[in-house]
Order: sequence, then structure tokens, then C-alpha cells
Amino acid sequence: MKHLSQWVFGSLIVSLVLMNGEMSMGKSKGIQSSDLNAVRGVVKPAEEAVISSELQARVKRMPFRDGQWFKKGNLLVEFDCARYWAELAATKAELEAREKTAANNQALMKLNGIGQLEVDVSESEVKQAKAAVRSANLAVRHCKIIAPFSGRVVKALVHPHESVNPYDEVVSILNDKTFEIELILPSSSLRWVTKKSAFKFFIDETQELYLAEVLEIGARVDPVSQTIRVFGKFTEQPKQVLAGMSGSARFMGRKVSSTSKKSRFKPSTSPLPASASATVSSAMK
Repeated sequence: MKHLSQWVFGSLIVSLVLMNGEMSMGKSKGIQSSDLNAVRGVVKPAEEAVISSELQARVKRMPFRDGQWFKKGNLLVEFDCARYWAELAATKAELEAREKTAANNQALMKLNGIGQLEVDVSESEVKQAKAAVRSANLAVRHCKIIAPFSGRVVKALVHPHESVNPYDEVVSILNDKTFEIELILPSSSLRWVTKKSAFKFFIDETQELYLAEVLEIGARVDPVSQTIRVFGKFTEQPKQVLAGMSGSARFMGRKVSSTSKKSRFKPSTSPLPASASATVSSAMK
């Protein structure tokens, strides 16, 4: 019975060793999230924006749908601005009338028909009318939202024929040509991490490994979690990678050690040495 128990225990050890070996071989290309020397990160766009309306108007046209690409300078949103164009025309007509009045007052003053006060008042009214024209022009320019950079539409937050108010969000966009990697490292990593420090980044969604390097280091350490934000960039911009994908990063030749008082036990996937097996077997006797 004792020999049978030893045989069963030995078979169990061999099975566990083989299982761990298969798991290691099957995942050798990636960096596991349970790796104590790896840190989690997320892919972020270099440029993104949620654009808001500057007017109270009705949405007339939105040429691009969610996920579609656009170029810098393309029209993203167009509003129905008939009322603002009418206000611009009215302010221009008012400016023209004020300028004629000011010119007439100048001529009358030369003939001693009016005093200097009337001339000064008419010139001030011209300045006021010019300011109204500039304000109306500014409103008209906001009737169209032009893409500030090339990229993709994340989500259209309104639809054609809907009315919006000032500061209402209308469209979310991002630049998908340049990505960054945001990592959260222990603050103790500041002893060795620098700009251009190389690391490998394994993306969970694509199951691919990419080379990257540190672009910027955060300006402040979080005193509660004792961590710091680090931003990296891909050595070569990857294909089929989208913003929001996450993965694990391992810095080459470095161990990312946490300052928190946690267990330092590190699981091993290497087979048990013969001496260790003998020790366990003797303990079972």
C-alpha cells in the first residue's frame, strides 16, 4: 500500500511537470499577465478629441459615419445656419449706415454744422458696428466643423436633423496613424527607467509581440499607489492595432519590482530536480 501511494504521488508530479511544460511552450510567444516582471498597459491614440458645437442650430449634414476614415480639412459636421447668415447680413447693413453717418458728420463739422462730440459719437458707433460684424462672421464660421487632423470617427454623438445647443458634444474622433502605450510602473522603477528604454509589448487581442521604447515619463508619482505613468511608442507602427487594446510589457534586462509588502513567492514552471522529488518521497513514508 505504501509503494502504491508513492507511485501515485510520483505520477502526479510527472503530470504536473508535463502540463506546465506544455503551457510554457504554447505561450512562449507572449508575456503572461501573471508574470511578476511584466506590467499592464493600454494602447492610446496620439491625438483624440470630442468636438462640441459652438452654436444653437440644427445638424444639416454629417458625411462620415462611425469607423470611417477622414483627412485633415474634411467636413465633419455642417449646421443649418440660415439665421446666422441673416444676422451677418443685418450687421453689415448696419455698419454701412454707420459709416455713411460718420462721413456726413465729418463734412458737417468742416462747415461748422455740428460739434466735435457728434463726430466722436458717430465714429464710436462705426466701431461698434464693426465689432458686431466680426461677431456674426465668427458665428458663421462655426457653421462647419472641419477635421483638425487625419483619422477616424469614433462615434457620432448626434444625427442629421437633430438640434444642438452650445457646448453639446457632436462627434468623437481620433488619429489612428500614431499610437502610444500607457504603462503604470512602480515608482521604484524611476531608478533605472529612462527615455528610450526598450521593452516588449504583447497585445492580448492580436496575440502578437511588438518592440517599443519609452517616449515620456510622468511628471508626478501617485503617493497612494506609489506608481508613475510611463508613455511608450512602437518602434514600427503596427497594423491591425486599435486604440483601447491592452497587453503586458516587459523591460529588457530589468525586473519590475513592486514596493508593496506582498508575498515574494514566484511560481516556477521548471521541472522539479531529482533531489527535491526524493525529499518529497521520503516525507511521504
